[in-house]
Amino acid sequence: MNITVHQTIQIHLFKIGSVTNSSFVQIGASGTIQAQADIQNSGGFTKPAQEAVASGAAAPPIIPLLPT
Repeated sequence: MNITVHQTIQIHLFKIGSVTNSSFVQIGASGTIQAQADIQNSGGFTKPAQEAVASGAAAPPIIPLLPT
């Protein structure tokens, strides 16, 4: 059985609260969504990275952000 989907999407506000390693965003329709997780070590690292050190005050954003 073939199903044809015609749709129109209008997005007036698109807000993402947080992003994690397993996050995805889908706009539209999909017949099947299959989970997939890939772990990549493309740099050939053998130990964890050093802890990040804060370098003082953060610079303000280039694009002004609206208050939430």
